Amino acid sequence: MPELPKSFQRFERQNAAVVKAYEALGEACAKAGPLDAKGRELVKLGMAIGGRLEGAVHSHTRRALEAGATPEAIRHVVALAVPTLGFPTAVAAFTWVEELLGKPKGKARR
Repeated sequence: MPELPKSFQRFERQNAAVVKAYEALGEACAKAGPLDAKGRELVKLGMAIGGRLEGAVHSHTRRALEAGATPEAIRHVVALAVPTLGFPTAVAAFTWVEELLGKPKGKARR
C-alpha cells in the first residue's frame, strides 16, 4: 500500500479517535448496500470528481484499481463527467486520474 500523505499522517497522530470513527463510518456505509467494492469505488470516484476534490479523486482512483477496476473503467467515469459536470471539471479530473494511471504500480498516493 502506498504511503499516506504526510498531512494525513500528522492529522491522524493528533486525532486518532476522529480518524478511527471516520473509518468506522466509512465501513458501515460500505456494508449498508449491495454494491461490491469495485462498484463503490467507481461511484465514490464520480462523487469526488463532482466535488472537484483532487485528493479524493486520487484516493478513489487508487482504491478502484485495488478493487479490480480497469484503467479503462476509471477513464470512463471521467468521460461520464463531461455532460453532467462540464468539460473543465472533467479535464481537471482527467489530469488527477492520469497522475496515478501513468505511474508504475506502487507509486500511487492516497
